[in-house]
Amino acid sequence: MGKTVAEKILSDKSDKDVSAGDIVEARVDYVMVNDVTGPAAFDEFDSLCVPLMRDKVVLIPDHYVPNKDVASAKQAKKMRDFARKHNVDNYFEIGSGGVCHQVMIEEGFTAPGRLIVGADSHTCSYGALGAFSTGIGSTEAATVFARGVLWFKTPESMRFSVNGSVGRHVMGKDIILTIIGDIGVDGALYRSMEVEGDAISSLSLSDRITIANMGIEAGAKTCIMPADKVVDNYLSCRARGEYSAVLADEDASYVDSRQYDASELVPVVAKPHLPSNVSPASEVGVDIDQAYLGSCTNGRIEDLRVAAAIMKGRRIREGVRMIVVPATKAVMEQALHEGLVKIFMDAGAFVSGPTCGACLGGYMGVLAPGERCVSSTNRNFVGRMGDKDSEVYLASPAVVAASAVAGRIVDPSEVVE
Repeated sequence: MGKTVAEKILSDKSDKDVSAGDIVEARVDYVMVNDVTGPAAFDEFDSLCVPLMRDKVVLIPDHYVPNKDVASAKQAKKMRDFARKHNVDNYFEIGSGGVCHQVMIEEGFTAPGRLIVGADSHTCSYGALGAFSTGIGSTEAATVFARGVLWFKTPESMRFSVNGSVGRHVMGKDIILTIIGDIGVDGALYRSMEVEGDAISSLSLSDRITIANMGIEAGAKTCIMPADKVVDNYLSCRARGEYSAVLADEDASYVDSRQYDASELVPVVAKPHLPSNVSPASEVGVDIDQAYLGSCTNGRIEDLRVAAAIMKGRRIREGVRMIVVPATKAVMEQALHEGLVKIFMDAGAFVSGPTCGACLGGYMGVLAPGERCVSSTNRNFVGRMGDKDSEVYLASPAVVAASAVAGRIVDPSEVVE
């Protein structure tokens, strides 16, 4: 019997023949923590009184930086102090990094065939480049700091094949929301989602990252796409160290296999309060108070380009505020170079430096009671972006931009031909 990508990577990292259900101790290539999850990991690690596996550790403050209050300043300082104490090279201070998952990809830590863990649930983003990546707890992160290995239960795998040509305004966000709407928020619980097909191979890497990023919203342990020339081109002169693509065998075993016709997909929106509560954008139509473009899900340069193309020469509807948050310093610099920041500002948007900000209800755009936000982020749970009586509607950058112009949630075709 052939093997899935998850089985192959865990077999390689544990030096044994692994099948779904097996529990293994596997070598981790990198472990990442942020300013929220890092402090607890630091305390736990220091209590072990062992050397730090410095080359495997990546520290990225992003959730509450620049600091919003004294408590968040203490968190960030603790990370900074830990990096100095242990001489950690892979520390990305504000002004040099950005949102952790995009930094991990931009800085070449992520590559096909690698096993990467992070103390953040959306670590699964790196599966877009053919890695097995998954979120862990702070205590587990401390274990990897000390030993460089971690135990895993090898997940069963599901296959999602998306073939055909996607229509205009359809993005990776629409593909993953459609899948989540189909299987539910627990439809892939502790399973590996393998997403493939000619529609996927035709997508930009940015759109693939969006898909992998939201695998956790279906409960997945990891979400993996086949590595191809698009990935190789991106990693050229970027990847840290050598890597080899890992592909599933033709006779690999899957617990579920689903087919999607890309030509039938439309721009969609996940309505409150679950990512699975999906409807076509054209059928939503609710008035909005805020439009939010950014996050590890959709804060890349490709996302900003899509939104700017819709907003160029247009104004945000009166009574609506729009916040644009590039994911990293590199994205911000490119957006400035291409004139995208000017387009957003001319339209009436507020443009921020890189931060997780309002995605998790932290700051930089939290919602008041009764307010509605259409957002390119990944979660719309009760109180996710602010007051428990606010509402978050998840959508692609195209839908977010078009809705900001219209003043209500719309299909982008209603704003642009």
